[in-house]
Amino acid sequence: MTEKVKIAFVCVHNSCRSQMAEALGKKYLSDICQCYSAGTETKPRINQDAVRLMKQVHGIDMEATQYSKLFEDIPEADIVVSMGCNVVCPYIPGKLNLNWGLEDPTGHSDETFLQVMDLIEKNVLELRNRLMNPQI
Repeated sequence: MTEKVKIAFVCVHNSCRSQMAEALGKKYLSDICQCYSAGTETKPRINQDAVRLMKQVHGIDMEATQYSKLFEDIPEADIVVSMGCNVVCPYIPGKLNLNWGLEDPTGHSDETFLQVMDLIEKNVLELRNRLMNPQI
């Protein structure tokens, strides 16, 4: 059996976008990947709007299985996906580095959160397609 690809979804605080990406990665990629999230800093808890909306839309309780982590708390990744930091994103070594360029919805409306969540879901599904069809 070949080892699953390790994906790290990263942002500065590891409390919102990267946490949603980890949860959606686990939902859509768990058969082929191990998904993690991390940041250069942590927050005491995951963004509560993200928790509420992920539960409402996807039935995923991020607080049950996830917490805010630093890069050193996760395994070395094969693929590193930056959520898009409005500051300099940390460089994490990986075989493939992607930047999704997503705005942080923290402090914005549910509509903004849902738009970002939809973009994350779309990107995760595109990543799945890319991994399943390497010729693309």
